[in-house]
Amino acid sequence: MDINLIWRELSFFTSSLHSQKYLSHCYKQLKIAEHDKKSFDNCYPFIYYLEHGKSYYESAKISPLSIRPVLLFYGMIQLLKACLLTVDPNYPESTSVLAHGVTTRKRKKQSYEFLQDEVKIQRNGLYTHIAEKMFYMRHLEGEKCSMENLLKLVGELGRLFTYSKKAPELYPIVRMDDHIVSISKLVLDRYNMTEKRFIEYLQTACPSLHIEPSTKKDKHNIILHSPKTNWAGLQKSPLVYHMYEDTYYLPSNREQMSAFSEILVHYLVLYNLSMISRYETEWWSELLHSYATEDYPFINQFLAVSADKIPYYIYHYLMSKA
Repeated sequence: MDINLIWRELSFFTSSLHSQKYLSHCYKQLKIAEHDKKSFDNCYPFIYYLEHGKSYYESAKISPLSIRPVLLFYGMIQLLKACLLTVDPNYPESTSVLAHGVTTRKRKKQSYEFLQDEVKIQRNGLYTHIAEKMFYMRHLEGEKCSMENLLKLVGELGRLFTYSKKAPELYPIVRMDDHIVSISKLVLDRYNMTEKRFIEYLQTACPSLHIEPSTKKDKHNIILHSPKTNWAGLQKSPLVYHMYEDTYYLPSNREQMSAFSEILVHYLVLYNLSMISRYETEWWSELLHSYATEDYPFINQFLAVSADKIPYYIYHYLMSKA
C-alpha cells in the first residue's frame, strides 16, 4: 500500500465522532466498564497522538539523514501511544510506562561497529508496556538484542545481508491463495528436520497462523493450509515480511526465528540510532561523511524502510480492531 494512501486512510480518525465510536467498539470487545465514558475521555488524545506522529514522519521525509532517526523514533512513539489507547484505556496509568524502557551499552569509540552493538530491555517502561499490551509478550526484561540480529528480521534488508555478510538467502513462503502457502523442501536440510517435524515446529513457533498440512502434495514444496488465517498484507510473527514484495520468508537458520513483532524490532533499532545521533556526534558524523564502514548502507536502508513500514503496520493494527 502506498504510504500516502495509509495517511489518507488514517485521516478517518481526525473526527472526534469517528474516534469515539471506534474506541468504544474496542473497549466493548475488551468488556471494559463505562466504555462510552472511556472512549469520550480518550478520543482527543487518540487523535493528537496520530496527528503528532504524522508530523514527525512528514518532517523526517525532508530532514537530513543526521537527524532522521530522532524524528522517526519519536514519530513511531506517538503512533504506538495511539495504538495503546485501543487496548489500555487508562494509559498512561503510572510514570513507570513513560520511560523508553531500553538502555544502550557503553561504546569503545575506536573499534565501535553499529551491527555489533546491543541494547538491553528494562523491566519497566514504554517498550515492555507495548510488548505486553499490544503483542501479549512478557518477561523481556534483561534481554540483550544485537543490531545485526534485529536487522535480519527486517525482510527488505535480506539482499543487503546476502551481499554484504554472505548470509544464506531467506526462504520465500509462496502464497497460492489467501489460505494456502508453499515452502521449498530445501529448507528441511537447513533446519535438519523431516517434513512432519518441520510442520510441527512451525505450528509451535507460529500458533497464530493455525497451520495444518495440506491435502495437496508436491514433490519439491511443502504445502501448508491455514484455514483461519488470511496471509494477505500483514506481518505474522515470527516470519520475516517484505512489505514492498508483499512476501513472507523463513530465516535460513531456525535460531533466527523470533517471536518479536517487527514493530518491536524497529523500536529497538530506532531507539539506538536516535541515541547515537544525539550523543555520539563524532562517530555519527564520520559514518555519514566517510562511507568507510559497512554500517552505513544498513542504517540508510533501514531508515528508509522504517519510514514506510511502521505507518503501514500501525494502520493494519488499528484496522484489525475496527
